[in-house]
Amino acid sequence: MFVRQTLRDCPYTGGSDTGLAVAVLLAGCSARRQSYAATGDAGLHDKEIAMTNPSGLRPESWWKTWLAVLLVLVPIAACVALVLVMQGARFVPDLTVSTGTPPTPGPTGSSWFHLTGSMTVPRVAHTATLLSDGRVLIAGASGYGGDLVASAELYDPATGTFTKTGSMTTGRDDHTAALLSDGRVLIVGGEGYEASASAELYDPKAGAFTATGPPITARYSHTATLLADGRVLIVGGSNHDDPGVRRVASSAELYDPATGAFSQTGSTTTDRVDHKATLLTDGRVLIAGGSWRDGSAEVYDPKTGTFTRTGSMTTDREFHTATLLSDGRVLIAGGRAVTANLASAELYDRKTGAFSPAGSMTSYRYLHTSTLLSDGRVLIAGGATGMGQLASAEMYRP
Repeated sequence: MFVRQTLRDCPYTGGSDTGLAVAVLLAGCSARRQSYAATGDAGLHDKEIAMTNPSGLRPESWWKTWLAVLLVLVPIAACVALVLVMQGARFVPDLTVSTGTPPTPGPTGSSWFHLTGSMTVPRVAHTATLLSDGRVLIAGASGYGGDLVASAELYDPATGTFTKTGSMTTGRDDHTAALLSDGRVLIVGGEGYEASASAELYDPKAGAFTATGPPITARYSHTATLLADGRVLIVGGSNHDDPGVRRVASSAELYDPATGAFSQTGSTTTDRVDHKATLLTDGRVLIAGGSWRDGSAEVYDPKTGTFTRTGSMTTDREFHTATLLSDGRVLIAGGRAVTANLASAELYDRKTGAFSPAGSMTSYRYLHTSTLLSDGRVLIAGGATGMGQLASAEMYRP
């Protein structure tokens, strides 16, 4: 089948089955014409030669026959090589879109991803927060044409559907959202038309957003993590964006829901932006990746207010997600590496301080969200592939 298609693509065959047949016939006929000319016989009526040599060829004429066959087969072989080169060029992956670990489903009985319902609008650089009632709050984003999105919606894992809720007080992307102990959601910073120093709270009971005390530093592409004592840790991010200039922060601060105020804490071991932070089961916080595709990681200790290095990820990542699983491990999924968009995932074990591979998603994603559901599964939603925004979502089963 491959040879047949290759010959169809060859200019010598005219790109059709007829051309293919003609090429084969020409090869046979040319060989026989050359052999008959070499022997001096007129054709098949020479019974003596036909009986003594069924091929109709005399021994001394074989080299001429093969020469004739080669004269026909060499152009066809050249066509095969040409088509192979053309097909290879046709399928060379774009490094900005699809290189890296290819998306592959897990074997039966292992971890796996599958599609679920779609959001009401495509979103990228949004947030997703698991609420106390099991639903997921999706807020803000950069929409079509880079317009800021203030809208929000709720995902119900019981039905696999998304529905609209109240909008934020302002459009935001690259902001953070953290669930507080009282069930409200703290929204901090974001890019907007410049780095934002504002914050607001979402009340699931009222389905509405209200403003709260401002952060110390304007930030976007930072992280916000609820600590065991009810405070929220804000880490890193960028606070300025001019053409060719981007200031990255190593500073961190804490938000206290009781007072609605922010206060300073220790700094990270390196400047970080577009990283991820995850509260571990021992009360510390894992800070991983970011900083222009950095594969390093560190841990924040609320008791001392300091950051210390831990093991590095299996690949450098930014715009990825990090989700604490029910067994205490952290799922790192997707993002961008130096030379590729990623569908791969990996797991961090706080006991060993090491990362290990964890299969791949069904699609390459970055700037997406990842949320642990009450049944232990993880909802992966939205993001981008390098060719556009995604409205699709998928599930991960540990």
